[in-house]
Amino acid sequence: MTSFPKGLMISAPSSGTGKTTVMLGLLRALKDDGLTVQPFKSGPDYIDPAFHFAAAGRASFNLDTWAMDSALLDAVTTQAQGADICVGEGSMGLFDGVATRGQSGFGSSAETALRMGWPVVLVIDVGGQAQSAAATALGFKMYNPDLPFAGVILNRVASPRHERLTRLGMERAGVKVLGSLPRRGDLTLPERHLGLIQAVEHPDLEAAIAGYAAFLRENVDLDAIRAAASTAAAPEPRALPHPPAQRIALARDAAFSFTYPHLLEGWRAAGAEILPFSPLKDEAPATDADLVWLPGGYPELHGATLAAAENWRKGMAKHAETKPVHGECGGYMALGEALIDKDGTRHQMAGLLGLVTSYEKRKFHLGYRRATLQAPMPGFDNGAYLRGHEFHYSTILDEPDAPLARVMDADGNPVPETGSIKGHVTGTFFHLITGEHT
Repeated sequence: MTSFPKGLMISAPSSGTGKTTVMLGLLRALKDDGLTVQPFKSGPDYIDPAFHFAAAGRASFNLDTWAMDSALLDAVTTQAQGADICVGEGSMGLFDGVATRGQSGFGSSAETALRMGWPVVLVIDVGGQAQSAAATALGFKMYNPDLPFAGVILNRVASPRHERLTRLGMERAGVKVLGSLPRRGDLTLPERHLGLIQAVEHPDLEAAIAGYAAFLRENVDLDAIRAAASTAAAPEPRALPHPPAQRIALARDAAFSFTYPHLLEGWRAAGAEILPFSPLKDEAPATDADLVWLPGGYPELHGATLAAAENWRKGMAKHAETKPVHGECGGYMALGEALIDKDGTRHQMAGLLGLVTSYEKRKFHLGYRRATLQAPMPGFDNGAYLRGHEFHYSTILDEPDAPLARVMDADGNPVPETGSIKGHVTGTFFHLITGEHT
């Protein structure tokens, strides 16, 4: 590999500081300047990459040091080939990860930035403070001296005086200020219980992203940000994960949209055919598909539509008579007997598994998962180790089928969401990131 694009990591001291706004505005501003921009997301998020794609016009990929080994990290990194610049978005705070080491690390954005050689642009919410923000910035800059630090973008600045005082503190601390964003209430993206709404649901996403780009162009030194980009050595060329079948019918609509981009790209690169269909439009999967895959999403928001989708349900049942079906999280729930929404209304689902789930009493499930399969599932043999991530608010009311796996959290503690297997049908509550190579 001859040359590899330089990059940056957009991170923050914590969640909720405005880094997604900065990320989307920066992606679009750089694209408008004629650059080919490769977005990445540090950590196991499946909503942000769709927004990145909308802003940059190029698929965004997750880099996850807990779930991914060095070979897979290299394979994902290689997707930046041909770009002019990489921009990664961190998750949570810069140094936040789990307590127990995973395949390559603890899952922090700082680890991703270090591995990639990307200097960190720290987005700091300076609301309610001025010079004191410099102490936060200095702490982040000094916490790991090996981590390259480009500077800070001040967010939610109240007035010119506020900006002057905050910049004074940063100067005293020796921290470079790359931009200063005035407080604006119209810049937040719509949210729901899993964080941001999906990109496909945003009422006017294109206008919003264009607005973020204009806002950044007015208030951030884009030349300084570009000049700060750097990179480590180019990655070794590696292959992404192989497909679980040749012809894969993939549910794709507002109810089923959470699939990691590196998996889809790996399937396509290996020659698999992906055949999208929409359960919400009452479409059955392709009859000549080898496998039906239902990703996660928000089926609980579309319970009545799915319950009325007779054609979809019959097509699923016909396929499952002889060929494999797999569902993840929302897809797993849709394969079950019924789903009860937040209002307590029971909706019939595909009925291929006995699973009954409810959103009536919200229970938060969040975290990395390591699973040991107790039966085969598409793409993996019995006994295989899988790594994934679980994020939902549903409660299991009934799960009568055989468990698919023994499932642990990041620290090795067992979790009760084992998934299920019945005939040719399997499902998990976690979203697959990768299988371990042993």
